[in-house]
Amino acid sequence: MAQSTETTDWVSRFADEVIEESERRAPGKPVVVASGLSPSGPIHLGNLREVMTPHLVADEIRRRGHQVRHLISWDDYDRYRKVPAGIAGVDESWAEHIGKPLTSVPAPKGSSHPNWAEHFKVAMIESLAELGVEFDGISQTEQYTSGVYREQILHAIKHRGDIDAILDQYRTKKAPAKKQQGQKPVDEAELEAAEGSGAAGEDDGSSTAAGYFPYKPYCGNCEKDLTTVTSYDDDSTELTYACTACGFSETVRLNEFNRGKLVWKVDWPMRWAYEGVVFEPSGVDHSSPGSSFQVGGQIVGIFGGKQPIGPMYAFVGISGMAKMSSSRGGVPTPADALKIMEPQLLRWLYARRRPNQSFKIAFDQEIQRLYDEWDKLDAKVADGSALPADVAAHARAVGTAAGELRRTPRPLPYRTLASVADITAGHEDQALRILSELDPDQPLTSLDEARPRYDRAEAWINTHVPADQRTVVRDEPDAELLKSLDEQGRESLRLLLDGLAGHWSLDGLTHLVYGVPKVQAGFSADATPKELPPEIKTAQRSFFALLYHLLVGRDTGPRLPTLLLAVGQERVRHLLGA
Repeated sequence: MAQSTETTDWVSRFADEVIEESERRAPGKPVVVASGLSPSGPIHLGNLREVMTPHLVADEIRRRGHQVRHLISWDDYDRYRKVPAGIAGVDESWAEHIGKPLTSVPAPKGSSHPNWAEHFKVAMIESLAELGVEFDGISQTEQYTSGVYREQILHAIKHRGDIDAILDQYRTKKAPAKKQQGQKPVDEAELEAAEGSGAAGEDDGSSTAAGYFPYKPYCGNCEKDLTTVTSYDDDSTELTYACTACGFSETVRLNEFNRGKLVWKVDWPMRWAYEGVVFEPSGVDHSSPGSSFQVGGQIVGIFGGKQPIGPMYAFVGISGMAKMSSSRGGVPTPADALKIMEPQLLRWLYARRRPNQSFKIAFDQEIQRLYDEWDKLDAKVADGSALPADVAAHARAVGTAAGELRRTPRPLPYRTLASVADITAGHEDQALRILSELDPDQPLTSLDEARPRYDRAEAWINTHVPADQRTVVRDEPDAELLKSLDEQGRESLRLLLDGLAGHWSLDGLTHLVYGVPKVQAGFSADATPKELPPEIKTAQRSFFALLYHLLVGRDTGPRLPTLLLAVGQERVRHLLGA
């Protein structure tokens, strides 16, 4: 078992609190932390924070030798609210399913899964496995339809007056006239039940002929929750409802009826009490006055439970993209991120920031800088120079209490791998040739040594770099440009060509291409920036631009040392007019 990180990062501080609180509430029993996810559409990288925050805390508790359960409640018995845009195989014909449980809606066309909820759950479960997240999944469809919550439902209805009184404290509070700038839309779960009178547009139940009622039956004919309870008898639990969608009506006994659910603001605190949840984070949308987390803190007492401790977590953004919404198609999911980055990097992004700090996940060029930062941290941890909080975040990224995640044996720089994948366009033999020449003293003998990082970099090049930014090496020299060069330009190429053979490695070529303009100006190739006048940088930029034009016909491209290795000595000499 991995050791505790024994530091005071945010994860350790929460672990201290959770262990202490769990011992107070349920001494001797496993610690329970929880997450909730609605598979109403792609489960995106913002939703992942709902899982990673308790996962990291649970993992720290496990490292200390305690038993802990991380529950993920799949809110798959929530209603299908709207047809999400941009999901393949889904069109407006899916509107006929609005109001049904997510598990009663067909999966998108072409899916091999039995229903809508399962289609999106499975993708998330696979990503969580790759990320090393250990959890116990709970299907709310199974819980409700098997009668697991029957006593809790009857208890809630028996105490509906008390629940109504709590909710009534917030109903008089008017919502803001317009959304504040930067405010996130109300979360999916906040809107799952139909239109209600609660704060922020959330459903808190309905006032009917039977009085306030915190429970919605799904129609026995059309399966939709567009139902109204018309009467209820507390002694017999006899309930009559009518469906406004199809006109169907029936009378059932609630003590043996399993086709309905508590409204969201009652359902969530009921589950806290039922599962004994000690720690669960909530998004900013759940934490405003009158929202479900705040109201739930009062309602949970009706079920004999206590509100979990846990932070409010902030947004997760995407470099170059708008804020995410799980009901909209095309938003990046954990699976999308794991196609272009290793699990360690994705875990690190969530571990290094406190939950109330927002951050961005890069799908653009910024991913190269993130990987550079990660590799520098890896090196500092290895040589003992990293700060304690950074050591802790690194440890949480590379493994869990169960052990380390699979690593790339030779973690070459991501930007180098991306450049090689770009230039070689899928030719693995060429990629291996180039990568084996990066460090002649320790040549790469197989691409497997650079995997899975190489595969992630290749996927990023193929899916996130526009075609007009891809690198295409020239077939023939640019004779016109070569002919137009002045003596200084021709000399710079001679100096480069003369040094190629003796500098044919990544470090050697780096030294060479930066050194040519220094030597031309009368300085040593080893001179440091502090020893050089500012105009040397200008000369270097001009020299680099010349090489890019001669090699790839553009002003810029992959890092020149990598590009030269990729093109190969013979072809470089040909294109530079040797």
